[in-house]
Amino acid sequence: MKNVATQGLSRRGFLAGAAGVGALAAMGLAGCAPQAKDASASGAANAAEAQAADAANVQADWLGSAPEIAEGDIVETKSTELLIVGAGNGGMAAAATAADLGLDFTICEKTGSVQKTRHWFGAINTKYTEAAGAHVNEQQLLNEFSRYASGQCDQRVIRVWIRESAEVTDWLDPILTSAGMTCAFDNDIDHATGGTSFALFPMEHYYSGKDAAGESLERNKVLLAYINEKGYDVTYNHKLVKLVQDDSGKVTGAIFETGDGYVRIDAEKGVLLTTGGYNSNAEMLRACNPLVDRCVTLQYGSPNNVGEGIKAAMWAGGQKDSIGAPMIFDRGAVKPGENAGIISEPGEVATFVGTDKQFNLGSQPFMKVARDGRRFVNESTPYDFCCFAAAEHEGGVFCQVFDSNLKEDVKRFSTIGCSRQTQQLLAKEADTPIDDIYAAELEKGVMVKADTIDELADKLGFEGEAKEAFLAEVEKYNGFYDAQDDADFGKEAYRLSALRTAPFYGVWYGGSLLTTVDGLRINEDMQVVDADAKPIEGLYAAGDCSGSVFGNNYPEYIVGCACGRTITFARHAVRHMAGDLA
Repeated sequence: MKNVATQGLSRRGFLAGAAGVGALAAMGLAGCAPQAKDASASGAANAAEAQAADAANVQADWLGSAPEIAEGDIVETKSTELLIVGAGNGGMAAAATAADLGLDFTICEKTGSVQKTRHWFGAINTKYTEAAGAHVNEQQLLNEFSRYASGQCDQRVIRVWIRESAEVTDWLDPILTSAGMTCAFDNDIDHATGGTSFALFPMEHYYSGKDAAGESLERNKVLLAYINEKGYDVTYNHKLVKLVQDDSGKVTGAIFETGDGYVRIDAEKGVLLTTGGYNSNAEMLRACNPLVDRCVTLQYGSPNNVGEGIKAAMWAGGQKDSIGAPMIFDRGAVKPGENAGIISEPGEVATFVGTDKQFNLGSQPFMKVARDGRRFVNESTPYDFCCFAAAEHEGGVFCQVFDSNLKEDVKRFSTIGCSRQTQQLLAKEADTPIDDIYAAELEKGVMVKADTIDELADKLGFEGEAKEAFLAEVEKYNGFYDAQDDADFGKEAYRLSALRTAPFYGVWYGGSLLTTVDGLRINEDMQVVDADAKPIEGLYAAGDCSGSVFGNNYPEYIVGCACGRTITFARHAVRHMAGDLA
């Protein structure tokens, strides 16, 4: 076996195409970088070479080169059938599947514990769906998914989630329910939404419950207990450094950095990357998701997700999605005058001006205006649409305003997905004054209150022409409510509201970044593919480090699809390696 890690594989040699590994062609490497503006006159071959070199230079800051690690620096070598890298939503599902199949597997996590659970789990035509008589048209769903991505996806990969997620629910449900968790199936979709005829699908699955000590149960912790009972455990404090390949380019294992030095783990059946996205890597965000730097004010994802798995696979010849896809929610509350954008220094974890948790109220379709005091978007659209639109305006932020009829308005809006948490909160606090419900936000100054619209404008920071525009916009918006017709942006009538009943409130928002969902291109068996779309033997990816599914955005109205595909793809990958698929 030849350890690629010992060869000092350089960027130049990598682009030139090391035998058996597969060169990273211009498309694969340049996916996050501008193309060369001019090319040599000596022909297409030279033009392509110049383009690739230009892209390589642009990406050098974040991709770098595979580190050189001598055999003598490896303090221990282990062997396993299946190596899983990352103990998050995908990794723990993969581990539980491998435990069921009796595989000799190792799951490595770079921190000292399993990662937090993303509870929303989207699955299609499950036993819950069928019992509710809410069967989903799978062809319509597949094409709606592709529409969100502007066709920049692999429909065969998406189809695996649609076809196999029901089986995943059948497998996962008894594990979770026996631990005390319950599944809440949300089928309360009795109206059109979105203003532009977005399709809605009843596929929400949220497991919740308490353990014997009264603590909230989490799926990943339940799955940890599940594999522990079967004699397996997570190997903690193992940070992925690079993958190991043989002479043919097959991935045969990985090298990890540990407290005792470098450890190599050889894997007979293959390596599954479930290492998450790169929401905390400022350089990657700027290169691959530039909109983040223009409209996000809050980092709400894991600080551990810095793209190590994506980079390791690219060093091994893997191809990354050429189109970025950030998962952004319109809930990053900031004080008046604060702007969107990454504020951390190069090399540091990506940070933003917002430091608090998400303020869910931002996802409600109230009137929203830019710094110039004017509306700029139909507020009744997926979470990230408003943030993307705000990026076209000063500061990349927007202001949401409402009056003391908040509770009645939110109930009428009847939003879906996790924005429904505001509706549930206000219903639960039906007799609690608004000021008491949002006392913390008012005290921090991210929510302001006023007795008049004029005073509200001042407190929100509108001055001069912007203030005049804001006051005029409020008057016009009240007219739209009276007429039940949004003549400017076509928002549904039932999602209009008046601004007449004091006191009045306002909040400035930017986007809240949860994760990135553009990653390594994969085929329908979750095998990472190279620049020619050929699978790299022995290398699989699932979850946010994998790609081929999303483009430009996260499809908010296809609720839970990210976590749903993560668990489904992780389980499929393990079964494929084990030869357990029909």
